This record gives sequence, structure tokens and C-alpha cells, in this order.
Amino acid sequence: MRRTLPLLALLFFISLSTQVFGQSLVIETLDSYNKMGMTEFQNEVKKMNFKLSDKTQSADFVLNEYEHPTYKFKLSKFEYIKDKSQNRIEFEFNNLHDYKKYMEALQRGGYKETEKGKTITKEPYVDYYKGKQHIRMVLPKENQSAPYSILVFK
Repeated sequence: MRRTLPLLALLFFISLSTQVFGQSLVIETLDSYNKMGMTEFQNEVKKMNFKLSDKTQSADFVLNEYEHPTYKFKLSKFEYIKDKSQNRIEFEFNNLHDYKKYMEALQRGGYKETEKGKTITKEPYVDYYKGKQHIRMVLPKENQSAPYSILVFK
């Protein structure tokens, strides 16, 4: 019994952490996706059961969008052909609670708020920097409850 109890506790915490990770991605993971090529990114996203929902190609960029089977999360990678500094990862989710957790993680991680504005489609955003790392938190449009987005720039 003495050996069984610690083993059960360990299994409980492993399953709990797996469930929590499955619900959201940490900022460092999103940043690492930005450093991957499109093929490597596609392989990583498929491991998490995200499915390709849209692919857009133009003379300027390639965009691959993936949705989680629950339709609660969307993960997109933009690769610009000419200006690689515009490459970014976008993680979209529908939960205010998750948004607050990401905001806490940014603050704990030493990110500083630098600018506020509105996107072309009128969603409010706040930019955060830590050194050269740039993250944009995008809120839902006025009078809407979702979606929230995190944009991690290269």
C-alpha cells in the first residue's frame, strides 16, 4: 500500500497536467512554432490532433490554419515570402478565463505593455515586448464575447 499511494498520486498529476496542456498552449510553445518551417509545424500540430481547416497562398505569404476537434481552438502559421519579420503564429480561443491566464503568464514572464490599438477588422489589441520578443493579445470586437487571440511574431 505504501508504494501504491505515491504511484497513484504521480499518475494523477501526470493525467492532470496532460489535460491542462491539451486545453491550451504555453507561450513558449507558440514561440517555438514560429521558429519551425511549415512542414515541421504541420507535423507538430497533427500530433495534437489539430486538423487543417484552411490554406491560403498569395504572392506575399502562405497561411495554414488548423482547428482542434472541439472547435474551441484554432492555430495558424503565417509565413511571409519577402519580409520574414512578419512571420507569426496565431492562437485563437473562446474563453475569457484562458485569456486571463495568458495575461498572467506574460506578466510573470517579464513582458511589458508597449502599445494599444485596433486591428484592420476593429478588434482591440495590446502589444507586449520582452527584449526582441513581440506578442500581441487581441480581444473580441465590442459587444462580442469571443474570439481571443495571441499573435506571436518572429
